[in-house]
Amino acid sequence: MTRLGLTMATDVGLRRQVNEDSAYLTPQVQAIADGMGGHGHGDLASAIAIDVVREFSGTDLGFVVAEIARRLDEQAPFGCGTTLTAMRWDENRFQLGHIGDSRGYLLRSGELRQLTRDHTMVQALVDEGRMSAEEAAEHPRRNMLMRALQSGTEPHRPDLAWHDALPGDRYLLCSDGLTDYVEIEAIHNALYSDRETAAAELVALANGAGGFDNVTCLLIDVPCR
Repeated sequence: MTRLGLTMATDVGLRRQVNEDSAYLTPQVQAIADGMGGHGHGDLASAIAIDVVREFSGTDLGFVVAEIARRLDEQAPFGCGTTLTAMRWDENRFQLGHIGDSRGYLLRSGELRQLTRDHTMVQALVDEGRMSAEEAAEHPRRNMLMRALQSGTEPHRPDLAWHDALPGDRYLLCSDGLTDYVEIEAIHNALYSDRETAAAELVALANGAGGFDNVTCLLIDVPCR
């Protein structure tokens, strides 16, 4: 398997007392889970999700998501929920699993591309042509999730897809504490720094924008041959 470069940075932010983000970072699997703070026990939900990712590291992400849903029903209070965005590598390919509004990005040949689709009410309106992307970014209910992992509810299906990686690719997994408050151009520019500097800069950008939420960033680099 390709030897990946890995870095993680996380911060509680300036307005929260608890960091409800959890993450997992190994050469084979990288994952981020953002607990749903509005429903209470978000830190517990995200921790359960990452515990399952760790326990079944290397397993198909569809199974992992289903197991997280089962564990939440078994171990968490009603309504306790989390997002999950994860990458599972097989040589120079990876499976991407996603549910919620954490995000995955690819920086390749100078172009930053979002690999995931937010499972939010406003994104659904954008997809239907009833709202512009600019309006969605400013909407007061932009964080209202339509799909997530949540105890006591019918399990939602994740988005699952395989992607081919190329030498020189840089991938970013991040919670919405970054993307809700920092312009995509600023994120793009920060990603040109070395990996450790870029991760720290992304967290600083989120806190510089007010630090309204927890923020977590995972950077995954595919080495150039």
